[in-house]
Amino acid sequence: MKIIILGAGRVGYSVAESLVSEQNDITVIDTDARRLRELESRFDLRGVVGSGIDPQVLAEAGAKDTDLLIACAALDETNLVCCKMAQLLFDIPTRIARVRSPEFGGDEALLGKDGFAVDRIICPEESLTSYISKLIEFPEAMQVRAFAGGRAALASARARAGAPAVGQRIGQLREHMPELAMRIVAIYRRFQDEPDRFVRCDGATRIEPGDEVFVLAAREHVPEVLRAIHLPEGRPSRPVYRIMIAGGGHTSLRLAQELSRVPGRFHIKLIEADEQRCQDLASLLPAEVLVLHGDATDEDLLDSESVEDVDLFLALTDDDEDNIMASLLGKRMGASRVLSLINRRAYADLMHGTQIDIALTPAQAMLGELLAYVRRGDVQAVHSLRRGVAEALEIVARGDRKSSRVVGRRVDDLRVPEDAHIGLIVRGIPEGMAACDIAAGTEPEVIIPRGHTVIESGDHVVFFLPNKRLVRDVENLFRVSATFF
Repeated sequence: MKIIILGAGRVGYSVAESLVSEQNDITVIDTDARRLRELESRFDLRGVVGSGIDPQVLAEAGAKDTDLLIACAALDETNLVCCKMAQLLFDIPTRIARVRSPEFGGDEALLGKDGFAVDRIICPEESLTSYISKLIEFPEAMQVRAFAGGRAALASARARAGAPAVGQRIGQLREHMPELAMRIVAIYRRFQDEPDRFVRCDGATRIEPGDEVFVLAAREHVPEVLRAIHLPEGRPSRPVYRIMIAGGGHTSLRLAQELSRVPGRFHIKLIEADEQRCQDLASLLPAEVLVLHGDATDEDLLDSESVEDVDLFLALTDDDEDNIMASLLGKRMGASRVLSLINRRAYADLMHGTQIDIALTPAQAMLGELLAYVRRGDVQAVHSLRRGVAEALEIVARGDRKSSRVVGRRVDDLRVPEDAHIGLIVRGIPEGMAACDIAAGTEPEVIIPRGHTVIESGDHVVFFLPNKRLVRDVENLFRVSATFF
């Protein structure tokens, strides 16, 4: 696929890094020649210096035969105008714009074909807020990703000694805990002085303490599954109530506003180093959100604000080093769980599996929204995992037994690539209707597939792929022949 990316900042860099690894033809436009030279030296792509709203620059970037435009420059206005020019002058089929301002988000007339002609709006801050909100909803999880309009989910948790599922083989879980309707699709195991290593899951695989376990299940079963992996038997789940946020940027503001919509649900403290920004935040947030002027790496400040009672400490400043130090300090001083926002992927890799419970990169939260436009076939949702190495994919089976390699066939007869896992099937979502728009009383069925399960046309099949190289094999498996219309 031929793709133009406007903007070589943090978002553009992350998007280019992910997409170029899949052998796409990538061109990046930016006014900063130094940034482009850095990208060209690291990745197999082409840089064009100039403005994305200049028709000559777009033409030089090859807009006439481009399949996808991703406009993620710093200014919303630049991204919107670039999308409109891409439609009017070059007829680029798919146009995606990064837009921070919430004023643009809900106006379909403004963003539609007769407006700025944007097919999809992406907002990294909104993606991060949604990601963190799920971690608050499921306190035992390291991450939670939704499929089929939220009816199913992929969740990961750290296995702890004493939890009911830990120490057992996966095959034993099915026998001893049949009420847990779930499928363990991957385990990443810690080894001394080595990175976590993928462990292929079958009935004989044993869950060991310290494993990061990935599970697919219907959404209503996710809390029970996570408890079975993470909580020692008899210990109740501890809901998140006290939250401390380091940093008062766009993400922190959006998250605090979202969490404070239900008065009294959370006790939130927000720490910001800039005094004027503190005043701005205090005016934008409800009075029950306590805005503190100070440094989140100040041990005395954290002590005076009882960080030891905090259920979730979130380091969300724009500085990776500050986030890492604040998270490590908060954890050492007694915070139950800490999350650090880390832009540099190398830093995130170093911090993963340390005292920092969750090391999150902004790109990790939003890349799936873009990848769904790059995937072939009827792909409904994509989630990039393990810092871009692995992927979870929801794809719809189409056709009939004559035109499809999967429809009408048993799961154990499918030529699924080795290491790829069919985690679950969602059946009963009407064709052409978004999963979230289905009327009550006609709920789709979430199926944990067995070898004898037969794939039907219209099934939404969710895969876990430990390596992105397997994506093309899965796409080809679900491709229908020319006889299907």
